[in-house]
Amino acid sequence: MELTVVLLKPDCIEKKLAGEVIQRFEKAGLDICACKLMRLSEELLRDHYSHIADKPFFPEIVEFMQSTPVIAMAIGGDNAISRVRDMLGPTDSTQAPKGSIRGDLGLDKMKNIAHASDSPESARAELSRFFSESEILH
Repeated sequence: MELTVVLLKPDCIEKKLAGEVIQRFEKAGLDICACKLMRLSEELLRDHYSHIADKPFFPEIVEFMQSTPVIAMAIGGDNAISRVRDMLGPTDSTQAPKGSIRGDLGLDKMKNIAHASDSPESARAELSRFFSESEILH
């Protein structure tokens, strides 16, 4: 079973869409192996978004990601990383097709409902960033 990280972002929380998003993953046969509501520190966000932490728009991302708690999940299943990303659709919600989570529920590139790991390497790093080993049920 492959594991991936999904963060339900502040726009998802504010719109009360977390249940719908989780239900879509479950209906697709994916398992919720860990789930917690958490506030993200600037330090954690700087680590998580290290590839863009030096960009001028990074403070806007921090402000957005700290505007509400987020729901962090470890989702498992066969090919979970690619399946979750396919279900979400492209990062830019305006480019996401209807039927995808972002196409149905997202607004734009930042307010796009959820973050998901994009590779096995990022999934491993993100799992250890957001969860202790004892929090993940296999």
